[in-house]
Amino acid sequence: QVQLVESGGGSVQAGGSLRLSCAASGRTLSNYAMGWFRQIPGKERDFVAAISRSGGSTNYADSVKGRFTISRDNAKSTVYLQMNSLKPEDTAVYFCAAERTRSSGTYYNAEYEYDYWGQGTQVTVSS
Repeated sequence: QVQLVESGGGSVQAGGSLRLSCAASGRTLSNYAMGWFRQIPGKERDFVAAISRSGGSTNYADSVKGRFTISRDNAKSTVYLQMNSLKPEDTAVYFCAAERTRSSGTYYNAEYEYDYWGQGTQVTVSS
């Protein structure tokens, strides 16, 4: 199975930027569709962004479109989430997730579709 470790979280003022990384080990990342989710204490985990195995297809939650960019470097076994124009409402624990798929163009938007998860990284945006 694949192991995922997120990094890059931290505290930033509104309008600032952060880049999250998700490093994978144990399996070839290019066999997995990847996603980012976020969670506020006491609430469900929400979809943020997803990317296909090849990186050619992406999808975003409406709340982050135009501000966040998901990308991947399969040679480095790493997926990224570039977050710009951050808002206080982006404050959450961010998780990356992986799901093995045969299709190079498939991505997944729902939490239940992913089998593998990282431990999360905290992002705090102050006003």
